[in-house]
Amino acid sequence: MTQDACVALYPYFKIHSGKMEEFKALCKRFVEKTKTEPECLYYAFTFNGDIVHCREGYTDAAALLKHAENIGDLLQEALKISDVERLEVHGPQAELDKIRQSPMGNLNPQWFALEGGFRN
Repeated sequence: MTQDACVALYPYFKIHSGKMEEFKALCKRFVEKTKTEPECLYYAFTFNGDIVHCREGYTDAAALLKHAENIGDLLQEALKISDVERLEVHGPQAELDKIRQSPMGNLNPQWFALEGGFRN
C-alpha cells in the first residue's frame, strides 16, 4: 500500500439545447489532449441525457493543476455550449489545500476530503 495523494475532479456539464454532438466532438479532443499527461490516472466522459460528467483522476494536486492549464482552451470552448452544473474535488486534505490556493479554488467546487482507505 502507498500513501494516497490522488486527486479526483468531477465536473458535471449541462449541455445547451441542440449542442450535444458539438460537445461530444469536444470530448474527443479533451481525451486526446489529456492522453499527453503522464500523471493522469484516468479520464473519460459519461452521459445521462443532457448532463455530461468528466471522470478524471490525477496522481496529486500538482498534476490536476497542470491538466487545468493543458485543457484551458478546450474548456473555454465547452463553456460556450454548456454550463457547469456541479464541480467536486476529492482527495487528501493536504492536496485539496493546494488546489484551494490556486485559481481553481475560485470556481467554488464542493470539497471532499479523503479520510482512510488504501491504494495498491
